[in-house]
Amino acid sequence: MIRPHAKPALVLAGVLTLAGCSGSEAATPVAHPTWHNTEMNVVSRTTSAGGVATTTSMKPDGTLETVAVDLASGRKLWAHPATMAGRLPGMGVPAPAIVETGAGQAVTVAVGPAKQGRWKATLVGLDAKTGTRRWTRPVHSTFGPQRCGSFVCVSENTALATARVVVLNPVTGKVMWKLPGIAEVEWSDASRVVLLRLAQHPVLESYDLKTGKVGWQLPIERALGMGVDMSGGWSFGATTGNLVGYVAPYTNPKTKKVSAFGMFSAKLSDGTVNWIRPSVVRVYPSGSPGFAPVVRPVDQQGQYGGFARLDAGNGRVLGQIPVAQVPSSGWWLSFPTRMEKLGFLRHGKPGNAFDMPTGQAVEVKDERGWSFCATDPKPLPLKNQNPGFYSVASLCEFKLADGTRVAGSGVPPVWFTGSQNGWRTWRDEKGGLRAIRDGSGDTPGMYG
Repeated sequence: MIRPHAKPALVLAGVLTLAGCSGSEAATPVAHPTWHNTEMNVVSRTTSAGGVATTTSMKPDGTLETVAVDLASGRKLWAHPATMAGRLPGMGVPAPAIVETGAGQAVTVAVGPAKQGRWKATLVGLDAKTGTRRWTRPVHSTFGPQRCGSFVCVSENTALATARVVVLNPVTGKVMWKLPGIAEVEWSDASRVVLLRLAQHPVLESYDLKTGKVGWQLPIERALGMGVDMSGGWSFGATTGNLVGYVAPYTNPKTKKVSAFGMFSAKLSDGTVNWIRPSVVRVYPSGSPGFAPVVRPVDQQGQYGGFARLDAGNGRVLGQIPVAQVPSSGWWLSFPTRMEKLGFLRHGKPGNAFDMPTGQAVEVKDERGWSFCATDPKPLPLKNQNPGFYSVASLCEFKLADGTRVAGSGVPPVWFTGSQNGWRTWRDEKGGLRAIRDGSGDTPGMYG
């Protein structure tokens, strides 16, 4: 859930208190299909299924809309009014959910404006290719829909004591099963879903998608220790057979105590904890916890240590930069395509670079790294929404030797974009949606 450029200090403070492959022949290079759509201002992640990519876009007047594009060409297919009702700023703008329904068809599920007075919004199911409305469901408040296997999971009434999670048939909108409380989908396949149940004592739970029967339960405090508070934010990513989670620290404004935090891994089959890295913070930019986690340890006095790249499979350190090597201040992190080096970028000035496996400094003369295009982003000027929402971040490539951007830099690395069915999609600095089909295997990106 954690979103860079939307540093969540109070994410749940008010809630918890109640790639087909584009290949080539032998040595004959073949250009990868790419496209760039500038008809929108993308502010959320992008989801795709059934040959369609969907995202949330902000219009010039500050209102939101759900936009669908043809994944093969980038051509805009349709747009539908969107809104947020009950979404908390630290969570970022939600993406639509899109679910394949068979025979190459898919349904997009999004939150639109309310149709009736006592309801704040309307959950709507739309044909992914045509935008034709299939069903609607009034909602009071929600964090937004998420795909869970071949169904859609939605937390409803999130601002009320009657909060619940409903699992819907995407074709009809019919409720398949439900459970009380608030939860977020962290992983699913054709038969199971793993939900993060958000409560005073948060729990990961695995459910059978067809019956709603619980399979296993893992209290987050069992992994990271007592005193976990999800108000600081969280993020999860799946690696082979495992779910890797990160919970950020949160300082209670009344007690001034810092909550338990860190990273851990659990088996998707039974919830058994594989490894734990307590008292580390995830750094940005960096890969998904399930693909390329980079962290910094924090001691009991709140002092930061160096930087470490972890193996998502076993939690071991693949490489680290000792704290003595870390420059004093005024830098932003950057990583090359394979994250084999860590760069300290200084805009308009010479930076530093280190080899991750050895921790040794390297000459920056020819080094490049990907970092945030904007280091001081402005909140979105959304109409009729709570302030404090930011768009998903964009990455730009920089020269570490002088801190300038690389002119005409190429495609951001897969650790940032992720990849699904061979396609990688991302928001550029101006809000346009870009994509490339380069045959990357299914990989979680920085946003999960």
